[in-house]
Amino acid sequence: MKKNFIEELKWRGMLHDAMPGTEELLMKGPVKGYIGFDPTADSLGVGNLVQIMTLMHFQRAGHQPIALIGGATGMIGDPSGKSQERNLLSEDILLHNQACQKKQLEKFLDFTGDNAAMIVNNYDWFKDFSFLGFIRDVGKRLTINYMMAKDSVKNRITGADKEGMSFTEFTYQLIQGYDFLHLWKNEGVMLQMGGSDQWGNITTGTELIRRMEGGEAYALTTPLIKKADGTKFGKTEGGNIWLDPKRTSPYKFYQFWLNAADADAPGYLKIFSLKTREEIEAIIAEHEVDPGRRILQKALAEELTARVHGEEALQQSIAASQILFGNSDTAALQALNDDQIQEIFEGVAKGKIEKVEVEAGISLLQLLVKSGFLASNGEARRALQENSISVNKSKVNAETQISMADCLNQRYILLQRGKKNYFLLEVEA
Repeated sequence: MKKNFIEELKWRGMLHDAMPGTEELLMKGPVKGYIGFDPTADSLGVGNLVQIMTLMHFQRAGHQPIALIGGATGMIGDPSGKSQERNLLSEDILLHNQACQKKQLEKFLDFTGDNAAMIVNNYDWFKDFSFLGFIRDVGKRLTINYMMAKDSVKNRITGADKEGMSFTEFTYQLIQGYDFLHLWKNEGVMLQMGGSDQWGNITTGTELIRRMEGGEAYALTTPLIKKADGTKFGKTEGGNIWLDPKRTSPYKFYQFWLNAADADAPGYLKIFSLKTREEIEAIIAEHEVDPGRRILQKALAEELTARVHGEEALQQSIAASQILFGNSDTAALQALNDDQIQEIFEGVAKGKIEKVEVEAGISLLQLLVKSGFLASNGEARRALQENSISVNKSKVNAETQISMADCLNQRYILLQRGKKNYFLLEVEA
């Protein structure tokens, strides 16, 4: 028996609003529904995952999901939630971005079977639509009053900044509305979904369908995700968290979920996991018994990293995480390449030493001070007497000599005092 899509969204905390009659429509049988994606970057980010998961649940409920890549709308820029006009991108850049995003969507959606997913590009039906034809056939159907009443317009014109908006962005809702009309008319699409900030644009589409074709169509939105501390989900101090490993490495992607706050993690697991309600509730209950084990965050990080980057990348990320936070050994450290070393120890203190000094052999006592890791010979002696110093995850003593044989990839030496005080020393040629 197929799942009830609306009920699935409700218990997962993924339903914000739906037009009357939407649930009844979905219960009658398979429905085609779509969500639009902005192609202004060559990668989707974790902020897009809410909508990707919505399409996944839609498909798992027996319906047919359609991902619309906004090749045409990307040339304009959606004003929803934006306080300033966006830079417009060239057609070549947009085409490249669309191709990259398509590959990422194919990791989530099933493009085979009776309810195979589809990817469409609104540039395909807008590229030959003349300006005069559009304002004559579509523009005349909606009043300025109707368009001005949308929050995406009102907030820019009457908001605190009163930034205003260009005619280009003002027409965005008409273009997105026409997307819905086109898909309704040519593909039998009955439902458009999106974030709650898209409600105005989506209902413009249902209104165009009603006024131009006398037809019915439906709208559904998901809530915008915010972290418990009020900051924006999907961003860190280093910027966006992307699905493309060239932009955000699998290790950093894994760490993003692993570092989720306890207040956020239960909601994230419901939204971003494909686990059943029973499985998720069991993980949450186990986590509450001992939050320090971070069972919930680990379940989230492992499932999402494997889905986005593959099982091998997940295992590498777990191993890398163990090196920094767990009880890994020298062999695990030696298996890392330069990029992985830089990535794992990105936030730790660093120093440099000339290669000639290491080649000649240098006492550990000298190295600890000369590198800048410890402040003085006295502090270094005390640390060695306490048996708290490790080199490349192996315990050492005051008699230890350091040479190039101790360098990771002939370039790095990892110094450590205690469990968490790391120092990455780069050997310079």
